[in-house]
Amino acid sequence: MRKRRFSRSNVVRGQSEACPRHPLETPKLTPRDSQADTLRLSYSGALQFFYSHTVPLVGIEAIRAAQGLIAGQVHRTPVFSSRSLSEATGLDIVLKAENLQKTGSFKPRGALVHLAHLSEAEKRPGVITVSAGNHAQGLAYAARVHGIACTVVMPAAANPRKAQAARAYGAEVVQFGNISEIFDHCRRIQEQRGLTFVHPFDHPDIIAGQGTVGLELVEQAPDLDAVVVPIGGGGLIAGIAAAVRALSPKAKVYGVEPEGAAAMRRSLDAGKPVHLEKTETMADGLAAPFAGENTFEHVRDLVQDVVLVTETAIAEALLFILERAKLVVEPAGAAGVAALLSKALPLAPGNRVAVVLSGGNLDPARLRQLLA
Repeated sequence: MRKRRFSRSNVVRGQSEACPRHPLETPKLTPRDSQADTLRLSYSGALQFFYSHTVPLVGIEAIRAAQGLIAGQVHRTPVFSSRSLSEATGLDIVLKAENLQKTGSFKPRGALVHLAHLSEAEKRPGVITVSAGNHAQGLAYAARVHGIACTVVMPAAANPRKAQAARAYGAEVVQFGNISEIFDHCRRIQEQRGLTFVHPFDHPDIIAGQGTVGLELVEQAPDLDAVVVPIGGGGLIAGIAAAVRALSPKAKVYGVEPEGAAAMRRSLDAGKPVHLEKTETMADGLAAPFAGENTFEHVRDLVQDVVLVTETAIAEALLFILERAKLVVEPAGAAGVAALLSKALPLAPGNRVAVVLSGGNLDPARLRQLLA
């Protein structure tokens, strides 16, 4: 992997007039950002949006502004030590419990920030998104907070409890096809109804909102040597890396993906975002079929490495967390612990390491299967 480059610019990607600059953004650009081009985001070959953009990363001031915006609307989730996990790994481990966040995952953070910056014209028709489950709940919750109608498109085989929860927060849930096919269907609905699309992970506001996890973590667990973060589309690790590298430069940030959904790892290997033909993993929250343009840039520049874990390792980590830490996490939320128990990361004995438990929306049927 190439040498990482960290930008301390407190700016986010610029946008075209169709997507006006938000208060989180500042027009100051670094020399690296001087040449604008056109970004094409293509989802399953159909859902396409065009932005004129430059390439600065989300900065710490943007993340601090996001923290102020969502204060009182989300929990400041706790950090727990784990003697059992520390002994099993030879490390000094702390767990950032985003599984205890509103809606059961970190997702409301970014959604609330993004909706706070929509214009009245963008809010009026309502918002729409695609999700395997957690972003659906996070956006539904955020839309209810802001009084905006919300539609979420989910795979036909999505976790029924996640779909039910999104409906309970007030969203219209449309289930269709598989994780790749839902992007086509989302675009059709979005165009028919004139809705405003909210990206699950690849938007500066989403990244800044998720970065508030990193702000809290640095305050709650100082002097970290490493932070381990699960990766789906990359919004969470992008935001956390931006915050941690700004406030605790010695701390290295590592990403973890399932072997069967390694979009970011393959993108790094290719030197550009790639699209996976299929994903196969029990961790539906990490099954994004592509890495985002924005999130890829953040991971490439700010993250030390991205490692892969097996399905068996994820299952064993989930049960370890349940039995030893007394916390319920879904498979996606257990991926970071899976990497530690598998010795997949180049950490020295005694290193102080934070692991983000990204979600706790565990299907009871899945738990029964794992316990059998």
